[in-house]
Formats: sequence, C-alpha cells, structure tokens
Amino acid sequence: MSARALLYSFSPKPNATPDISGPRKSLGSDFRNQTPIRVRVRFEPSGKECVCVFNVWARRSGRRRGGKVWADVKSEPYEVSDSVPKSVKLKEAFTDVVLGKEDAESAAPWWEEFPKRWVIVVLCFSAFLLCNMDRVNMSIAILPMSAEFNWNPATVGLIQSSFFWGYLLTQIAGGIWADTVGGKKVLGFGVVWWSVATILTPIAAKVGLPFLLVVRAFMGIGEGVAMPAMNNILSKWVPVAERSRSLALVYSGMYLGSVTGLAFSPFLIHQFGWPSVFYSFGSLGTVWFAVWLNKAYSSPLEDPQLRPEEMKLILTNSVSKEPVKVIPWGQILSKAPVWALIVSHFCHNWGTFILLTWMPTYYHQVLKFNLTESGLFCVLPWLTMAFSANVGGWIADTLVSKGYSVTTVRKIMQTIGFLGPAFFLTQLSHINSPAMAVLCMACSQGTDAFSQSGLYSNHQDIAPRYSGVLLGLSNTAGVLAGVFGTAATGYILQHGSWDDVFKVSVGLYLVGTVVWNLFSTGEKILD
Repeated sequence: MSARALLYSFSPKPNATPDISGPRKSLGSDFRNQTPIRVRVRFEPSGKECVCVFNVWARRSGRRRGGKVWADVKSEPYEVSDSVPKSVKLKEAFTDVVLGKEDAESAAPWWEEFPKRWVIVVLCFSAFLLCNMDRVNMSIAILPMSAEFNWNPATVGLIQSSFFWGYLLTQIAGGIWADTVGGKKVLGFGVVWWSVATILTPIAAKVGLPFLLVVRAFMGIGEGVAMPAMNNILSKWVPVAERSRSLALVYSGMYLGSVTGLAFSPFLIHQFGWPSVFYSFGSLGTVWFAVWLNKAYSSPLEDPQLRPEEMKLILTNSVSKEPVKVIPWGQILSKAPVWALIVSHFCHNWGTFILLTWMPTYYHQVLKFNLTESGLFCVLPWLTMAFSANVGGWIADTLVSKGYSVTTVRKIMQTIGFLGPAFFLTQLSHINSPAMAVLCMACSQGTDAFSQSGLYSNHQDIAPRYSGVLLGLSNTAGVLAGVFGTAATGYILQHGSWDDVFKVSVGLYLVGTVVWNLFSTGEKILD
C-alpha cells in the first residue's frame, strides 16, 4: 500500500482528552496536560477521497526546540497500486507547523550551542599552553637546581639541550602516527607522556644526572608529537575559511604558556621550593587529559553528539577524508611547495630561536638591564606574539572570505612574517635608547607571529591528509635551525658582535622570503 500525501490542515483540539492508556501513563502529568493538535492528511486516489487524522501531543523539554511527539493515527484502508495514478489530486498543502511560541523561542544553553569544532580548537590551545609551561619551567628552576647539585655551566647546557634529543626523534614519527591512527590518540598520548616526565624530573635530579637527562629527553618525545597531532586533527575539524584563526589561537597558547610559566615559576620556587614547579605544572596535564577523553574526537564523523548542521558545514568546507594507510614519500618529497615549506621553516626558526634564547643576554650585556629587568622584558615579546598571531589569523581568514586566493593570502602573511623581523632587527644598530630597543624587539616578534597564518597554515592547504607528516618534516628543519642557530650565535659573539648575529638572521629571513614567494602555493597538491 503506497500513496503520496501532503499535510492538509491542523487544528488545536482544546476539548479533547488525550488517550493516555497503556504504556503512555508512565509519561506523567506533564504529558497529559498538553493540548493535543489534530493533523489531517487528505489524498484522493482514483477519485475516492481518503483522510488520515493524526492526534499529536508534544512535550517540551525546556532545553531544546521541539520535544517528544506521540500520535494516534486513524485512516480508512484503501488499496493503491505501486505506481500512483494520475487521478491522485492533492487538495491543499500546509507547509509549516508551529507547535507554539514557547517552543520556537526555547533554546539550548549557550555552552551546548557552542560549535564543537571550536571546542576542539580550545582544547588544542590548552594543550599547547601546558606544553610551553612545562618546557620553560626548567629555565627558571635550573638556577636553584644548579646551586643545590653543584652543576657547572657545561652541565647546565647539557641538561637544557637534552630536551631536544627526544623532541627531534618524534617530529616525523608523530606526524606518521597522527595521520594513520588519528590526532586524538596521539595528542592525548603526548600530553600524558610529557606530564609524567615533568612530574618525575625532581626525582630523577636527586637520583643522578644520567637519569635527569633521560627524563628530559622523554619529555621531548612527548612534546614532539604535539604539533603534528594538532595539525592532523584540525585539518579534519576546521573549514578552510576558519583555518588561519584556529591555528593562530592554538599557537598563541604556546606563547601564553611561556608567559604563564615564566610568571608563576619564581613564585612557586620562592614559596614551596623548586620541585613544586614540576609537580604542579605536570599535574595539570591529567586534568586536561580527562576533558580531552570525554570531549574530543579525531574526526567529526566519529562524534555522535555533533549537530547535523555543523557536520554539514565541516564536511562541505573540509577536504581531509579517511585516515592514511600508506605515506607516499616519493610524491611528498618531489613537490617544490613541500621543500619551500621546509626551507622557509628553517629560515624562520633560525631568527626566532636566537631572539627567544639569547634575548635575556642581549638585554643584560647591551642594554645593561639587571637580571630581574631582563626576565620581565622577556615576557613582552611572548605577549606581543600572542596578540599579533590572532590578529593575523583574523586578517587572513577575512581576505579568504572576500575572495582572495589562499595562495595569495599565505604569501602575504608569510612575507610580513619574514620582512617585518628583518626590518626591525636592522634598526637595532641605530638605536641608543633601551626603551626603543625593547620596542624594536617586541615589534620584530610581533610581525614574526604573522607566520602562523603563512607557513604554519600551509601544511593543511597543500596536503590535508598528510598534514601531520608535513609538519613533522618542516618542524624537524625548524628545530635543527634552533639548535644550530643557538650554537652559532655563541661562536659569532666570541669572534664578532651582536650586529653580526642580527645580520645572519636578516640574511636568512630574506632567503626565506624569496623561496616562499617563488615556490609556495595554497592549493592542494597531494590527495
């Protein structure tokens, strides 16, 4: 039996008493007190009119639009052939039914309406906040630790560098793992791993130096998978039009994590001793992990609570699909835009790591600030970067929404990220005022943060399915630039001056600008 029918009419039935016999008695008085609505469907097969009558009761939940609906259905049986005859005439159609003003106006709380994709972004932001909090606390705690354990400067340098041993190991491996098993598992693993290593740091230090070096390398292993895993998960959750803003917010978590770590570590050390820094910071990772397990999914397709309209928005505007099974290394390494990413990441991080690593020394030796002032002014560039990264993300997404190509936007933003720092570093040799020098350094780092909407967003543009692997490749080059650049700066200062240090950085910024504008693209090159 089949027929076509449209809604004919509906009308409240104020004097009717709904049938609540049988199992519906368990629905309670709130069901019985609802006013029924009669919905009539009329169709006319082969000249004989039939009418179906639905008596509908709706109960509002008080939280969402609509509610549960029950209906009694009465109709006259009528045999209809498989193909609907031409004589079927639909009398009238009623296109919209509103159960009541309260239902239309009732809405879920704002935290339930908050887009799930931005919940994922905020959780990634929080992970990166913890990442840098746990990383920079050693730079403060190393002072009382070296006094307690009688470490010389060479030993201190060895301890500080041991983090990068593990960090380098998991850049590419973390990207492969994230692209194959999903970003949720990998990022969750990374946070738990580095949090445990942070908590074990005071114990390892008291046991012996070799144990401390191993624990710090283990911490690097955990933090090494964070960026590739984050890149993978956001490539699936965030539409292209929101990509720059989301990545800028996540990376600003790193900058604010440095600010938070540098601000709270001295207070904790003074009040409770240096081990308290590692215990307190490390324990925050367990809180984050509990929320992550409950709220996060590697892909919107895996989230059973995702609203249909948001699912449609994400899947319509996202290009990343099923998990990767095989990494096409030959294809990846044969593409010029991939090498543009790797070279540009190296050039970018050389200058960035030098500024962030040697800045306190520059303030102390050249600007004659005391150590307290040097530490205070070191926070300023991080704050500037957090602000500028989000401004740059908003500008980039606005340009994309106005019709500019992704390639054009990425080139504009990264060119600012290269030429801005290069310009401000060249001005330092002409400035005699400490205040102006600090301002120049802050502006240098502020324009540097526009790179979050340039090269740091480009992995998801050119190869969304392999974005974790790509970030692992380019960030390996970036970490090597930091290691070599930091060591080379010490050598240059022994045989030259700060002007020579800045000239090398400016030269690499210019090389990066040329390579990026010649070979980069914002279009997908790998499927």
